[in-house]
Amino acid sequence: MNNFPPPSVAAIGQHAYSKTIEPSSINKIKKAVDINFLFYLPESYGKNTKKKWPLILFLHGMGERGNNIELLKIHPLPKTLVQQKDFPCIVVSPQLPLDKRLWDDMIDPLKELLDQVQSKYSVDTKRVYVTGLSMGGAGTWNFALRYPKYFAAIVPIAGAYKFKSKEIPDNLCDLKDLPIWAFHGGRDEAVQSWQTEILVDALKVCGNNIRFTFYPEADHAQSWIQAYADPKLYKWLFTQTLK
Repeated sequence: MNNFPPPSVAAIGQHAYSKTIEPSSINKIKKAVDINFLFYLPESYGKNTKKKWPLILFLHGMGERGNNIELLKIHPLPKTLVQQKDFPCIVVSPQLPLDKRLWDDMIDPLKELLDQVQSKYSVDTKRVYVTGLSMGGAGTWNFALRYPKYFAAIVPIAGAYKFKSKEIPDNLCDLKDLPIWAFHGGRDEAVQSWQTEILVDALKVCGNNIRFTFYPEADHAQSWIQAYADPKLYKWLFTQTLK
């Protein structure tokens, strides 16, 4: 695992790095946090010095926790980026330590990491997105709820606000203007589809024009395999801009 490099020595493609996020009065972090992550730069990054790139934060599921960063490449988006050199976006894919079962404790450190990426790299700060699957889908919802004005759009897949709970977050309507495209499978037995559906219905009451794709025959994993393979998702995502 390499220390996160400055832009001048960053390698094109997807590579593993580590970064220690130090506490400060600004980032709300109480103690230093080490983050291991995959970092992807498109092949044409830097060729046009005036070009600003969108940035995606990808959050994995429960099975990819630990200290083996290669586990992240089992599923998209990291799996796609192993081969695809011209994906039109910078992508940060962190790994959750094995002793944590939710992304909640990592939200503030990850926000600080994204802030640092935006300050060092040629990022379009109005096109920063978060997406995740399963536990990462839950993390996507919760990251947006904690920082509702930070992302230009979010894509939660097969996730829940709170696992097996019908609770609706008190501040859900803070997301009423946020572009959201949610996905879930009808045969998902790990995280049942109603856990997305109740959030979709509540957001519509808030006035959010949320997109929801329901795959009737998809199980847990098939939902994100189909979603991330759909070129319409990326076409939609990259047109979303922070107001």
